[in-house]
Amino acid sequence: MRTAWRTLDPTVARNVVTIAAAALVVGLSFGAIAVASGLPAWAAITMSLLVFAGGSQFMAVGMLAAGNPFAAVLGGLLLNARHLPFGLAVADAVGRSRAERLVGSHLLIDESAAFAMAEESPAERRSVYWFTGGLLFLSWNTGTVLGVLLGSAAGDPATLGLDAAFPAGLLALILPSLRDPATRRAAIAGAALAVLATPFLPAGLPVLLALLGVVLALGVTS
Repeated sequence: MRTAWRTLDPTVARNVVTIAAAALVVGLSFGAIAVASGLPAWAAITMSLLVFAGGSQFMAVGMLAAGNPFAAVLGGLLLNARHLPFGLAVADAVGRSRAERLVGSHLLIDESAAFAMAEESPAERRSVYWFTGGLLFLSWNTGTVLGVLLGSAAGDPATLGLDAAFPAGLLALILPSLRDPATRRAAIAGAALAVLATPFLPAGLPVLLALLGVVLALGVTS
């Protein structure tokens, strides 16, 4: 018997809407930067529809602009590998039928997984998962379309400060995590590796190398 849907808790709904509003702004930044980097408007919009992964999309655009498609693909795979354990953790919230799992798996992002795992009952997990993933999908893609239109009109996204929206958003997201010593060591080690490698490696590869910061931090911790 299927799990019944439940009304969302107002606090949870408000938090999701707040994040969706931020996702719209970051999506706008992505759309503007993508077209300014030479990506066709249709490609930027299609990427948001089919990939729906902000960090991977920004990385892909930067690496494609630098002429390094291999690093773009490899970087996207590495960044999104975390969705494998996420999928196992929220499998009951995604759905049971093939159609539900097909659509629901596309809505699997950090936010939808985190909000779902915070709920206790299967019905609440399911409702929160679909609400979060669906709303963020709409806001991200709306932002991308607006960014493509705005970027095409403005030319250089730096003119309106759109180039700073994504790093500022990421910084705001990771600041709470940096209170943890292990996470802080991983961030510092990764940033140092990327900076040191930048003069010697093609664009995009230093970012991938920064992932070794996690390995180094885990080694220190153990």
